[in-house]
Amino acid sequence: MRVFLAAIPLEAAKIVIIGGGEPALAKLRLFLNTPAELLWFTPDGAPPRMETPLTAPTPLLRSPDAGDLAGARLVFMALDDADELTRLGALARAAGAQVNVVDKPHLSDFQTPALIDRDEVVIGVATGGSAPILARDVRSRIEGVLPAGLANVARLARELRDTVKANVPDFMARRRFWEKAFRGPAADLAAAGRTAEARREMLRLLNSAAPEQGVVHIVGAGPGDPELLTLKALRVLQDADVIIHDRLVPDAVLERARRDAKRLYVGKARGEHSVPQDQIEALMIEEAKAGHRVVRLKGGDPFVFGRGGEELEAMRAAGVPVFVVPGVTAALACAASAGIPLTHRDHAQAVTFVTAQAKPGGGDADWARLAAPNHTLAIYMGVDRAEETAAKLMAAGRLGSTPVAIVENGSRPDERVLTGRLDGLGALVRGADLNGPALLFVGETAAFSAAQLDVRAEVAA
Repeated sequence: MRVFLAAIPLEAAKIVIIGGGEPALAKLRLFLNTPAELLWFTPDGAPPRMETPLTAPTPLLRSPDAGDLAGARLVFMALDDADELTRLGALARAAGAQVNVVDKPHLSDFQTPALIDRDEVVIGVATGGSAPILARDVRSRIEGVLPAGLANVARLARELRDTVKANVPDFMARRRFWEKAFRGPAADLAAAGRTAEARREMLRLLNSAAPEQGVVHIVGAGPGDPELLTLKALRVLQDADVIIHDRLVPDAVLERARRDAKRLYVGKARGEHSVPQDQIEALMIEEAKAGHRVVRLKGGDPFVFGRGGEELEAMRAAGVPVFVVPGVTAALACAASAGIPLTHRDHAQAVTFVTAQAKPGGGDADWARLAAPNHTLAIYMGVDRAEETAAKLMAAGRLGSTPVAIVENGSRPDERVLTGRLDGLGALVRGADLNGPALLFVGETAAFSAAQLDVRAEVAA
């Protein structure tokens, strides 16, 4: 985040506008229908009366002095005289004001965001002064989907705020009440201007409020690219009270969650289990039974080598309501990003997802079946056993010349793709210095990745 948008109360705030041209008029119009005290100075000359808003204060045909600026909260300046801008900026700051010089971000303490004004609800879009036209375009898109009566909803919430707080003293329970109120009939009635009916519906909802039962959502976060989150995953993330997440869930995904949600890291790395699986499950149950909405956030898809099935069983056994939100699994994302078709009518009539890390004491894979030609293997957790895996596949009949590809950090900005042959897979891994999560692909279609890399090299040249 490069800029921070703060909400400044305008009741009794003193706002000073300096300038008589259209840029100053644009700032003036922002505050005409607010409770702020508004002063307007036009040392460069007042605009024609027909261009002046009817409700504008009388322009003062001079520059402000220190007394005029005393107590000012915000000062906007739109003048051509650079020396005068510097002088007035120093006076305003000495008076404790924040200064905005129109179209000169390097002289400003803040920039004016593109604003969507719904009276009680104000939404700002800011680019730090670097791209104001882009901010306006984004504002237009957002404004088109917001109901005109949104202010009525916020106004009703303000009027009932103390009543709700007195009747629902628990913070989390109160949050859930407002979520239900803002997503149900009361909000629709208020937005339509039917305020009395909306108030009755909110009070009915308040009187019938009961402690909410906790719930667990086992959610696939996808391979790391936040744009590959499903809409449902995004929704439950933004509703979560508690997020229990793995090592493979990047910050870019966690940033999509509600900021005040509690985050608990239980990540595992090769040879390092920060929290044992049974303790993770106990933690999920404990948080849900405390009435919280819990998101168990797992890289990829929770049901593809993610132990989501074990966690689902544990929640059901404990009587905790549980739901599963699938994610884009790493094999699909890495293959797509690297240009590897997992199936192809000419080259691969089957695809198998397999892990190279069997459960301790578990049986070995069926290598004879996995070594079949025209068959793509997507091998999870295979880096540490790449040479052993290649040897077993070749012993079972797979040709050493079979194409292979390694995709590290698939779908992420630091993605890396390496290609080679099955008989050189071990050496390819050893020389790659792999640090991020990586998948191995074995099969005729892995050669497509090498072709894509050649195209990238030609474009770069």
